[in-house]
Parts: sequence; C-alpha cells; structure tokens
Amino acid sequence: MSRPRMTRLLAATALAALSLTASIAEAAGVLTIGRREDSTTFDPIASAQNVDNWVYSNVFDVLVRVDKTGTKLEPGLAESWTVSDDKLTYTFKLREAKFSDGSPVTAEDAAFSLLRIRDDPTSLWSSSYAIVDTATASDPRTLTVKLKEPSVPFLASLALPNVSVLPKAVVEAKGEEFASAPIGSGAFSVKEWVRGDRVILEKNPNYWEADKVSLDGVEWISVPDDNTRMLNVQAGQLDAAIFVPFSRVEQLKQDPQLKVSLDTSTREDALLINHEKGKLGEIAVRQALDMAIDKQAIVGAVTFGIGEVANSYIPKGALYYYTDNLRRPYDPERAKAMLAEAGASDLALDYNVKAGDEVDEQIAVLMQQQLSKAGVTVNINKVDAASQWDMFINGDFDVAVGYWTNDVLDPDQKTTFVLGHDTNMNYMTRYKNDTVKDLVAKARTEADPAKREAMYVELQKIAKEEVNWIDLYYSPYINVTRANIDGFYQNPLGRFWLEDVRKN
Repeated sequence: MSRPRMTRLLAATALAALSLTASIAEAAGVLTIGRREDSTTFDPIASAQNVDNWVYSNVFDVLVRVDKTGTKLEPGLAESWTVSDDKLTYTFKLREAKFSDGSPVTAEDAAFSLLRIRDDPTSLWSSSYAIVDTATASDPRTLTVKLKEPSVPFLASLALPNVSVLPKAVVEAKGEEFASAPIGSGAFSVKEWVRGDRVILEKNPNYWEADKVSLDGVEWISVPDDNTRMLNVQAGQLDAAIFVPFSRVEQLKQDPQLKVSLDTSTREDALLINHEKGKLGEIAVRQALDMAIDKQAIVGAVTFGIGEVANSYIPKGALYYYTDNLRRPYDPERAKAMLAEAGASDLALDYNVKAGDEVDEQIAVLMQQQLSKAGVTVNINKVDAASQWDMFINGDFDVAVGYWTNDVLDPDQKTTFVLGHDTNMNYMTRYKNDTVKDLVAKARTEADPAKREAMYVELQKIAKEEVNWIDLYYSPYINVTRANIDGFYQNPLGRFWLEDVRKN
C-alpha cells in the first residue's frame, strides 16, 4: 500500500503532540504509548513488522501462546491439545471465547485462519505453513490439523501473531476492508485508526480474560522523532514510550517521575544487503564489507555499551545459538584488497536511513566513515520509516540497517524467513542458496535434538560465510513509562502484556 511521505508524517506528528494532553485528561484509564511508526495493516498475514505484530497481540489471539517469561508455550484460544503418535495429527480443544463483536470463536474460524495464511496470495508467511496438509473443524470447539510430514516447530509456530484466529464470516464479508477495521478476540479492540497519527484501542468486554484487564483502552501514538518522543514522556504528555535511544537511558533513569526498563530481548540489528544490486551479489564483496565494519566501535559509540556485538542471525540466549560462530576481524586494508580482487574498487552504496531514528542515523555516519577506509563510497539517503518498508519490498536500496526480534520460541521461524525461502525475499536481502534452503527444511523435521542442533549450527556457519547480511549487535528492549504506570513489560519475543498494566 502507499505510505505517507515525510511532510505528511511530520504534520501528523505535530497534530499528535498538540492533542496528547487532552487525550489523557479525557480518559484517565487509557494508556498512551509513543512509538516511531504507525501501523501498516491490521491483516496479520500481510505484515512481518514489529510495529504491527506488537499491536496484533493486543487485538487478536492465537491458539497457543508464549508465556510471560518468553520461555515456554501455554494455552491460548486452545485450552488443550493432543498429538498423534506419528506426529502428523494435532487435535485442539478450543475454549469458549468470543470475538469483540460478540460472535463465538469457533474451530471453523481457526481452520480458516490457518489455511488462509498458508494459501492467500497476500500472505508473507505462506512458506512457514506449507507443512499443513488439512485443517478441519469436527465440531465448533474441535480443530484437527494434519501435517504433510512431522514438524518439530509446528506447535511453536502457532504462537505467531500473524496466525491469529480471525472471524471467517467477517473477513470474507469485508474483504480488503478488514485490514483497516478488524475484529479480533484479544484484550482490546480497534476503535479507530487515524493513519499517520494513532491507533485507538478500547477494552474488549468479550475477551475471555477480560476480568484481568484494568485499562479502559490504549492509544499507540506515532511520534517518529526520538527526542520528541522522550520529551513527551518527560512532560507527562505520554504515559509510555518505546525505542528509548541508548544515549538517553542514564539521563531518564535520574528522573524520579519516570521508570526505565531494559527487558531481555531476542533483538538483533543487522546491515541488510540487497544481493540483487551489482557486485553485492558476490560473496567476496559481502565478506569484504563485513571486514570493513568495526562492530565493537559501533556498539561502544552508539549503544553506550548496552548492546553486544552479534555473531549469528540466531540471537544470543535463543535455542541453538552457536557461541563460537565466526567473528571476522576489523581489517579495512584487507577489505580494500578483497574488493580490488573482486573488481569492486570503486564500490558505491546507497544507504537508506530512517529519518528521526537517532541510532540509525549514528550508525550510518559511523559506517560511512569506516567503509571509506576500504575505498567504499556510502551515500546516505534519509527516508521516513513508513516509506523504508516499501523501499525494502521494491528493492530500492543497496544497504540499510534492519532489526529482527523472534516471534516464536523455535529457531525455524527466523531461519526460514531469512535463509530458507523466497516468500519475503529472505527478509529483503534476496539471498538465495538452494543447499541452505534444503537444510532449513530438513532441520524443521528432524526430531533428534542433537542432530537438529547440528543442522542449525551448520546454517549459522553458512550464513556467516556467505554473509546473507552483516550481523551488528544484540540489545535489550528499552522502554520508559511515567512512575504511575505498573506492569509495562515486554517478554523476550516482544509481546507487550498490556492486560497486566495498571495506571495509578
């Protein structure tokens, strides 16, 4: 879809700032959260962005959840399930639940949602659910899913916000309009989406755990500029803000009116490389770029020591993370020689940077300086965050920093997404390796934990050898709230537990 350009986005931001105080005054039970970007869609299968997924978890619900600690699965809309001895048939017993419009959540809705993410041409996740053979409702509360072959991560994949259970009748009746005016069964429902400004949620009285929800509503407000967003929290114009710049952490901690949290995350920031852009398609060139970037200097200067240099696409602490994965030394002279050998001495890169993102802009300047020592010219192009996603999809970039947080416990999701298939262009890099793709598929079905771990270790080695992207750093989630806000928390997979928030 077309996205607003910077002038429109700044105008919306100014309007948001003017109306923040009035919004809070009028609804003391409404939590206002400042974030950089606006939502892009409320059709879960059509997005792979945290800006959407983190709100989906407020609005929709899944069959199986990841718990608050981010370490194990727990019942969601499915209160229980059984798995056949051959690991091919999963039978889910759904709890009695309703969508926000009062209609019951049925097994038919669950089957529809699972098959839709597998089959719909707009789905960015179809390859991840191609393992599903059939999904049927034998009665309103019994869902039977048969797989084409055993899949170790299948149960974990059902916790992905993008495979949330949607009301079949409403989706079919609304068509594309559903993406703007959704109906879900989560803790909150969408009251209004003011594009470029805010998403207004209200408590869903039909939520199956409505009795634990204290808030009357939530407003996710777009404030693209990091400094403005922090000032708004300090001034009491926002209850909370996410994506706190590393440079502001210590200062904000000194304010008695604020709480700063650094929650354990699965976040990795990486330099995305468009393999379809000339010499960037050559492994030797990408290896040279990796060697020309001083990651430790970036971590020190940009994250103020809060981050940690990354060495794998699987984040530290996650299942099957390979501690001893290759770490190329910083050697700009060797990188320069490698580029010359590859016929890329005059390499020039268009580097897209999110305007207003303090960290992104700092990294860009540092990389521009570092890469120049290897003879690489970097042209920095500042774009608004909303436009950048479309540019990723269209391939209108050479390099750009992107980040990923795991959505499920199993490494198959991220591995499939960034190495193993072309549905989302391997997270915009256009990386292609048929051998890797086959290994990803085999790892998905390998039941022996030791053999499966060995496969993921090999995948991490190959990804580093071929430089699918350049690993930069791991970091925690950094959020700030007013002192009167309790329970504002993200689990390691990024889910905000707004059901538990109290506004005192």
